[in-house]
Amino acid sequence: MDSEKKQGILTTFKSVIAAFLGVQSRRQHEEDFAKGSAGTYIIVALIFVILFVAAVITVVRLVMSSAGL
Repeated sequence: MDSEKKQGILTTFKSVIAAFLGVQSRRQHEEDFAKGSAGTYIIVALIFVILFVAAVITVVRLVMSSAGL
């Protein structure tokens, strides 16, 4: 029964990305609070933020180098 209550890591990633984009449904939000673990969400969110910042830095460096700056 406990395995039914816990969310998988893929579902956690989907929920974090939806929350970052602001498109998460109310039903999914409530399900996350009922079945998710706060520690898992914090870790996944930190990973997502690090990847997002790295992507932004990479894009900025590519644009700057192609502009000759």
